Amino acid sequence: MMKLMLVSLLSTTLFGTGVAVGKSADPAHIASPNQYEVLHENEEVLVLKMTLKPNEQDNWHKHNAETVYFEKGGKATITTAEKDMTLEIPNGYVMWHDQWEHQVKNVGDTTITAIIVEKK
Repeated sequence: MMKLMLVSLLSTTLFGTGVAVGKSADPAHIASPNQYEVLHENEEVLVLKMTLKPNEQDNWHKHNAETVYFEKGGKATITTAEKDMTLEIPNGYVMWHDQWEHQVKNVGDTTITAIIVEKK
């Protein structure tokens, strides 16, 4: 039940606002090549692996509609054009949302890893 409440809270808090993606931000793997590795790419999808070590932050970037699987969660501050929010993301958490721009900082003491499947 607690995990379901967290999923609902994260989805509403982060993605319920429909933040528009501008033309200035680069895709994650271009903006932050040290944190995003391309695992697969074709005409349909881009698959990335995100790794954020403690106190590490990626650069401002954009994603198309995506599904994200957090292999290892952690404590992160996510900054959008509208707000900053600090969240505890559980291991195994999966989310989907429309395109957006943001920046992520790992404010915890463990490495956060996620697999991102992004629509082209």
